[in-house]
Amino acid sequence: MKKRVLAVTAISDLPAEVRPGQSVELLKQLHILTRDGKLNQDSRRKLKQVYHLFQFIEKLLLQLPASDSGPTLADHGAGKSYLGFIIYDLFFKALGQGTIYGIETRSELVESSRQLAERLGFERMRFLNVSVAESTQSDELPEQIDVVTALHACDTATDDAIAFGLQKKAKYMVLVPCCQAELARALNQNKALNLQRTPLAELWRHPLHTREVGSQLTNVLRCLYLESQGYQVTVTELVGWEHSMKNELILAKYTGQKKHTSGERLQALLKEFGLQGVLEKRFEHAKAL
Repeated sequence: MKKRVLAVTAISDLPAEVRPGQSVELLKQLHILTRDGKLNQDSRRKLKQVYHLFQFIEKLLLQLPASDSGPTLADHGAGKSYLGFIIYDLFFKALGQGTIYGIETRSELVESSRQLAERLGFERMRFLNVSVAESTQSDELPEQIDVVTALHACDTATDDAIAFGLQKKAKYMVLVPCCQAELARALNQNKALNLQRTPLAELWRHPLHTREVGSQLTNVLRCLYLESQGYQVTVTELVGWEHSMKNELILAKYTGQKKHTSGERLQALLKEFGLQGVLEKRFEHAKAL
């Protein structure tokens, strides 16, 4: 019987895109690198997105005040936990303290992530098989989380991540929204009425425009909501649009200065677009302002 020979990748043979200090074994286990240490086009795109997001998150982690237990980070809609594993490998591992929590609804992905963390000795990674909304009530999470991330958490899961961050008094939130369909559905339901009420409804008369306007409006409302709750908000691109159409990055830093005007504008926009019903479901804390 032939013996199986494992490919050994020398550091000098690694693709230029791989960061110095990155665990080659981790990238292979995540199927980002092939067994012989190569990157295909899809993996190259994925790695570029995660690395670029890590650069933002690393700066925020470095700004956190020192604590006995180290920083805490919750990654919502973790999937295969590419982001969580790479953050741990490049930052938490050398730090020697702190915990990353991966939150994912698909049990098979949660179990595979647990097994991978055990194999690699990533002892301070925890994986929860719950939805983003359910995580706010989980006893497995601490009362306070320093950094909340959500990379392409679909539709209202980003709103749930924001609600989680507010409850956990997060110092920072890093959000890359995806598939913002909730407001598009609401705009579509009231389309005929709004066309009679306001010429602005022409912005979403066609189905393609309905989706685009719904997506844009969703993120604008999220930013106003975060500002109304005491966060300084920055909106930028994650990577070039050629890599991903879901490319908007929302960075929120807690300052404690609640902007009442942002809450008022949020409510005014909901009224203007005939979406007051969303206020009760998604932006409940804005009502107090």
